[in-house]
Amino acid sequence: MSGIYIHIPFCKQACHYCDFHFSTSLQKKDEMVLALANEMVLRATEFKDEVVETIYFGGGTPSILEIQDLRFLIDEVYRNYTVAENPEITVEANPDDLTEVRIIELSTNQINRLSIGIQSFFEDDLKLMNRAHNSEEAKKCLEIATKYFDNISIDLIYGVPNMSNEKWLQNIETALSFNVPHISSYALTVEPKTALHTFIQKGIIPQPDDEVAQEHFHLLVDKLEENGFIHYELSNFGKSTYFSKNNSSYWLGKKYIGIGPSAHSYNGISRSWNVSNNSLYLKSIAENILPSETETLTQTDRYNEYVMTGLRTIWGISLDRIETEFGKTYLDYLNQQAAKYIEDHLLFIDENILRTTKNGKFFSDGIASDLFMLN
Repeated sequence: MSGIYIHIPFCKQACHYCDFHFSTSLQKKDEMVLALANEMVLRATEFKDEVVETIYFGGGTPSILEIQDLRFLIDEVYRNYTVAENPEITVEANPDDLTEVRIIELSTNQINRLSIGIQSFFEDDLKLMNRAHNSEEAKKCLEIATKYFDNISIDLIYGVPNMSNEKWLQNIETALSFNVPHISSYALTVEPKTALHTFIQKGIIPQPDDEVAQEHFHLLVDKLEENGFIHYELSNFGKSTYFSKNNSSYWLGKKYIGIGPSAHSYNGISRSWNVSNNSLYLKSIAENILPSETETLTQTDRYNEYVMTGLRTIWGISLDRIETEFGKTYLDYLNQQAAKYIEDHLLFIDENILRTTKNGKFFSDGIASDLFMLN
């Protein structure tokens, strides 16, 4: 099974922390929708032997599109690819777009999963992040969306400057009060060339504190596990039948095609990525040329990727797979590098699977980098 990711490169305004590719000008929206459909046609042969199990609209802000645009793009996937009987079709959405009329429109089409960018239920946090919605809109959209959609995920951000443990727990409690079955939560990260980075450099906003973020992370894990959520990936928590099929396929190394400017693709052997420029993307697609670069993955690249994704998930790193797929040299290296983390109770081995302990979860990316094989 495989997936199709469709990048919608438009937003109403720029969030201060975001470094994803998008434009706040909707001038070329209609042209972009047609170009996305044309890229699907150009790349159909890549998936001629694949069955598409997930369709994911990311961004940017996909909910900025009209319902007929989303319907058209879904139809184009069906027209050009073999699609599973009941695919997971997700649309990322912002609360300010999710009026009752819009939610009903989305629910009466093939879309069966919403991923809603709440980030916080507090006004001061939303202003600091420069979100387009307010706290009331966040709550109102969830109140309505849960009437029409069973499968809803919400995003929350922790480690925000001046956010106390009590305030963070209130955010989690508010999220739980809507009975959503999936929560994705991320530490506020300061990316270069973002407004947040500039404000911190100028002393307008304090630097996020790693220790505070770690406290928030553990509060989150404990609270969600108490409420029946499974912590199946570092930043993702789902009730037992509500894991994101789209994201899980990435972590499990399945193939996917990324459609749109800046979108990435993976076929098991190589990765490719489209140009992160709307005008160049449109010009190239109009000439029936794919605006992408490709990198063929070495054995070491594939080992490192498996280590990274494996440690972030409940599935861990299969030591049997390491030996079978990469050889004894890689297995010996992994065991050697992992030994100190096992001794410090940050990693453990169970049934020949290497996983993080509860204390090790927050550090999984850093630990993984230390397990990487250098070229």
